[in-house]
Amino acid sequence: MTPDFGDADMGTVPFIQDETEFDTLLANESILVVDCTATWCGPCKVVAPLMDQLADEYGDRIKVFKLDLDENKPVAKRFAIKSIPAIMLFKQGELIQTLVGVKPYTVFSTAVKELIA
Repeated sequence: MTPDFGDADMGTVPFIQDETEFDTLLANESILVVDCTATWCGPCKVVAPLMDQLADEYGDRIKVFKLDLDENKPVAKRFAIKSIPAIMLFKQGELIQTLVGVKPYTVFSTAVKELIA
């Protein structure tokens, strides 16, 4: 099932299409936030607007994307993602932190601030 990019419940942050695009982003973005999600996941829909807020607040310094793990199982295996929502934070292509589950916005914002510093 292809993600419904018009699904308001999933927010406005764009989806990464495949592992190739993911690897390109890792190589080219200094700070990358990836929301590992699934379109059927209720808690993921709670996190979606928080990722939109993160992109709005820090978009001039970071890139925020979603990754549908149903469509990208190799990425889930590669980074040992066993539960969603899972927010992976990368700096210079290296995984720095993974935040699992629904968290307050301040947790995501603080993690990003630490990467930017």
